[in-house]
Amino acid sequence: MTRFLVLAAGATLVAGGALAHHGWGSYDAAKPFTIRGQVETLRWQNPHVHVDLKHQGATWEAVLAPPFRMEARGLKPEMIKAGTMVALEGYASTRVEREMRAERITVNGKTVELR
Repeated sequence: MTRFLVLAAGATLVAGGALAHHGWGSYDAAKPFTIRGQVETLRWQNPHVHVDLKHQGATWEAVLAPPFRMEARGLKPEMIKAGTMVALEGYASTRVEREMRAERITVNGKTVELR
């Protein structure tokens, strides 16, 4: 009985993790584009960092890399806090209006690959 409960708990954790993380198939990789603007909000959290910024009068949400990868590439939360001007290169969502998957971020004249 104990072995069954341990296996069931492990399977639940693995399945939950798989459901919590999405694939990248819902972004149109055939049409890369760039947006520029000031960061309105930053959410530095797992599984991915998110930023909202105004671009051409609309608010866009950008999905960036996980926090550990951002930090490994030299980015820290205080570098892209609200008010910071950034450029994001990536792909628009095919499901969510004004959402993008960012492949690169340029902040303070430095471009960082996120993938």
